[in-house]
Amino acid sequence: MENSKPTSADQKKKGTTEGKAPRQLVKTRIVDDVFTDEVEMLKTKFEIDFNAYVNLLWSSNPEIFQILKDAPDLESARNAMYNYLERCERKVFEIDNELHILEKATVRECVRTFRSVIGPINERRTETSALKNLWLLATGDEDMTGKVYIGFLMEFINLFRGVAGAANIYYESEGAKKGIPDFLKMEGRKASALRTQILDEMGAKMNKYFKKYPSGLDPDVINWREDNKKRILSYFGGSENDWYDYEWHLKHVIKDEKPLLSLIELTGQQKTAIIKAAQNKIPFGITPYYLGLMDRDLSIGYDHAVRAQVIPPPDYVDMMVENRDVRGMRFDFMGEHDTSPVELITRRYAGIAILKPYNTCSQICVYCQRNWEIDECLDPKAMASSKSVSNALKWLDNHRSIGDILITGGDPLIMDDNTLENILSELSKKDHVYRIRLGTRTPVVLPMRWTDRLLEMLEKYNVPGKRQISVITHFQHPYEITPEAAAAVDKIKKAGIGVYNQQVFTVENSRRFESAKLRVDLRKIGVDPYYTFNMKGKEETRRYMVPIARILQERKEEARLLPGIDRTDEPVFNVPKLGKNNLNAWQDHRVVMILPDGSRVYEFHPWEKNIKPVPPYNYIDVPIYYYLEELAARGENIRDYRTIWYYY
Repeated sequence: MENSKPTSADQKKKGTTEGKAPRQLVKTRIVDDVFTDEVEMLKTKFEIDFNAYVNLLWSSNPEIFQILKDAPDLESARNAMYNYLERCERKVFEIDNELHILEKATVRECVRTFRSVIGPINERRTETSALKNLWLLATGDEDMTGKVYIGFLMEFINLFRGVAGAANIYYESEGAKKGIPDFLKMEGRKASALRTQILDEMGAKMNKYFKKYPSGLDPDVINWREDNKKRILSYFGGSENDWYDYEWHLKHVIKDEKPLLSLIELTGQQKTAIIKAAQNKIPFGITPYYLGLMDRDLSIGYDHAVRAQVIPPPDYVDMMVENRDVRGMRFDFMGEHDTSPVELITRRYAGIAILKPYNTCSQICVYCQRNWEIDECLDPKAMASSKSVSNALKWLDNHRSIGDILITGGDPLIMDDNTLENILSELSKKDHVYRIRLGTRTPVVLPMRWTDRLLEMLEKYNVPGKRQISVITHFQHPYEITPEAAAAVDKIKKAGIGVYNQQVFTVENSRRFESAKLRVDLRKIGVDPYYTFNMKGKEETRRYMVPIARILQERKEEARLLPGIDRTDEPVFNVPKLGKNNLNAWQDHRVVMILPDGSRVYEFHPWEKNIKPVPPYNYIDVPIYYYLEELAARGENIRDYRTIWYYY
């Protein structure tokens, strides 16, 4: 996946043919659908032809082409486009309009987005004019090769179609063309039978995808992971009993490439990145247990999300090395420096505070939000001083509107039981604290940490009607759900403590129905889906990012097929310094610009909207086109994702 705005050289690498933008419509071999084989994101024997995409852009909406081509200047083009968009919107309300009512909804949404993108105020705020680029393309007065890219053209090909009622989202559905589906014209069992047939088809499609993503509870996976366990124990000289001792795992956390080279097959990139990370003391660590979740051979390929969680890509390592001295400011995407009123406390909401007493983990997640402040896996200096912890706890006494405390870090469950209990004991004395959450990945990466002694201690502080103890964990993929993890969750639940999952939506779990399968498997072991986080715009982890449009598409077209109890999670974007924005609430974000590389610029409104006048935040997303390229490279059928362009 591309990691930055493409240059002209990048375009040439992709096989783009240079040349002037056409002054008039020209017939090309690309005619009917953006997702025909001729316009494929896969590397094929055909070169990607920039001019062919431009021609497809104009053929997608000849009326817009003529408006732009005839405009003598930019402002004339803007006024003419506003008039055209008004006509498009008014048309959907005409009595004789033949569009399906759902297609009309798409028209209205596309018109709204188009108006926003060509708005002068948004051009000023983003220092970009998509309209100007379109006008220059149409008039042919400038060579636009290397100034706009395929991602930009693809965005407007679909937007042009959308405003004209030609999105063809429902082109596979005869019902949409007829207007009223047959089952709604019938009654009784006859109607039910036809409706059941349609629902069976939807369910069968979902189950077909589910089979692509086995969980760690599948018998075959359990069997070959048993072999992994034996090899890992042999390598470290451990016994069967050692495997169930969390302290043994912590003692043998893998911090360099040597055990990995001996125990699993690595790609050349993975090997290089791990060696460089170790040499440059970039935080890196994997528990023996979590290593056991990785496929021994690359050819199996189910473990991609597991590997990506802990094995850093080369560009991540390079950026961390280059910015070692300034990473505390450069990679603090959430602006915790500016939301920490006292050491160890972070606060972005009226009733919630974060307490961070322990600044390391049993293993390091590559795209950790706090990679800027973790120095080493199992850093011996990770525990905050007793004075700092005491000051943070005292600060809470003066802010009694805070009733929910999230203890995180780092992973607080890597502290010893006595240290954790001391903190819980102090918090339990504060009568305004009604919930204590423990943010920990141990159910996923070190499930044996959940000993009887630990749970007996936690159970003391979980007092129904007075104080709740909750575990917030982080399963990323069905492949992480194992018998050991299920047993740990079961023990936690039997102690009366709820377990909730926060998933980060990345390129590793964003394929069709991949996250839906995770939700189903989580519920099977008693974990409640809680949040699905849109991947943050941290520069060093850009290759993991997924467009916001994809998380919206997943929510509507995949999660929506699940029972409500399986989709209790809320898709959110974390606005720097402010907090979570509900991505389902379209009134809280909008597209305000499309950059030359195809990146959408979103304006996010704060959660305080309608309460306090806090300014919005502009965010540059990863281009949809680059994401689709990555999926194609992974063997995905891009047509499965064709509606992604219409999620704004």
